[in-house]
Amino acid sequence: MASVEQLVLDLCDPELREHALFDLSKKRDIFQHLAPLLWYSYGTITILLQCVASHPDTQILFLNAHIPLYLYPILNTTSKTRPFEHLRLASLGVIGALVKVDDPEAISFLLQTEIIPLCLRTMELGGELSKTVATFIVQKILFDNLGLQHVCATFERFFAVDVILANMVVSLVEQPSTRLLKHIIRCYLRLSENGRACKALTRGLPVMLKDGTFNRCLRDDPATYRWLQQLLHNVAGANLVSSLRAGGLDHMMGN
Repeated sequence: MASVEQLVLDLCDPELREHALFDLSKKRDIFQHLAPLLWYSYGTITILLQCVASHPDTQILFLNAHIPLYLYPILNTTSKTRPFEHLRLASLGVIGALVKVDDPEAISFLLQTEIIPLCLRTMELGGELSKTVATFIVQKILFDNLGLQHVCATFERFFAVDVILANMVVSLVEQPSTRLLKHIIRCYLRLSENGRACKALTRGLPVMLKDGTFNRCLRDDPATYRWLQQLLHNVAGANLVSSLRAGGLDHMMGN
């Protein structure tokens, strides 16, 4: 049987995680130092929480216990120091595991909390990796119909998301990140599937997404490039419809 130290290391491997947890559970009574070993092993507690949050047999229990709410004070911090960034990233990892399985109940739970404003704060102040995870969480919420409806229900909610996304696009011009850009584009694309949001994007979509600024960045990511083209198509279509309603086809033709 593997040593406890090796089992702790195996927790970091998704393919070995289930067996490692099972073996650790059998050793908890015979190894008196298991608790501090788990507690002080880097990332172990986060991984355990992620496992509980994402497994179908424990997810609803995880939500009923309101465990995500205990992570929110960490996400509410504004410090950019490395220790806080590590805590922020670990907390986001748990929420990310929760939304990754596309469970409507999980999205419904999160929408009743302050998760979107907290993610937006991280998207504004966090490091690249925590920004990426926070944007991924917002993306997964938006891809749920209830989540999209929630964000687009009021101008204030849509505007809060739109402003942060636009600011991140601007910052990526100087510090490119393909993985972060991918999630930003997917958020915009999903927003463009809502009529009112799409109409707002005809005026508010960052020009850098329209003028080819990120073409080189997306050269090796054809899927994201296609999503960007679909976004531009959606927004252009909404702009055309808006123009037709405002002045009619003759006005568009200059007659």
